[in-house]
Amino acid sequence: MNKVLYWAILGTRGGLNRAKIIKKLNEMPCNAHQLAEVLDLSYRTIRHHLKILEDAKIVKPAGERYGKIYFLSEEMEKNYDDFEVIWKQVKGVKDD
Repeated sequence: MNKVLYWAILGTRGGLNRAKIIKKLNEMPCNAHQLAEVLDLSYRTIRHHLKILEDAKIVKPAGERYGKIYFLSEEMEKNYDDFEVIWKQVKGVKDD
């Protein structure tokens, strides 16, 4: 999981947005619309990043279509401390 997190956050464009999504989902499960509002990003951008995170098995959806709620995967929850280390490495991020 550690390598996957490094790739998803530090190794690719858009990593900061994915890190913010992970932080928010750790606080509470959300759907794409809620994430877009809270993170002040477009719905389309959120959906793009959720797809990447889902393919990497960092998040898991529950439900159907527009009602999908996203959670951190069990493996991500177990490795959340690794994420926190990476989060601190992301420049310009202030922990809310």
